[in-house]
Amino acid sequence: MSLFLPKLSCKKDIDDAIKTVAEKVLVLRFGRDEDSVCLQLDEILSKTAHDLSNMASVYLVDVETAPLYTRYFDISFIPSTVFFFNGQHMKVDYGSPDHTKFVGSFKTKQDFMDLIEVIYRGAMRGKLIVRSPIDPRNVPKYDLLYHDI
Repeated sequence: MSLFLPKLSCKKDIDDAIKTVAEKVLVLRFGRDEDSVCLQLDEILSKTAHDLSNMASVYLVDVETAPLYTRYFDISFIPSTVFFFNGQHMKVDYGSPDHTKFVGSFKTKQDFMDLIEVIYRGAMRGKLIVRSPIDPRNVPKYDLLYHDI
């Protein structure tokens, strides 16, 4: 867990962040403190947070303390990163079936920085979905499983 990134620990904290972060990309990293891939992602997020401070605010969310949002965003794999802009959920076309979140860790700091810049510029133009600038080889592959009840 990064000591340099703020942590949101309940639904109210997450709601407040979504509602109050204005004119910046809100980055919510869903994961667990002790997970090695989450720690790898946290390192990238903390190293870039200062450089991106004019465009983004980064928060960590533990999946155990926010079960409502974990279910709402269908966080089945961790870490998963969700993006908002002015309270609006931003979607990104990664070339994968799910545009609502980035699953896994970014390969490089530059991949994350490029993605934030594309989301920010797209959101400033009123777009709700943007195309990912990340090389498709650097996007983790996974299958979506749908269960009919």
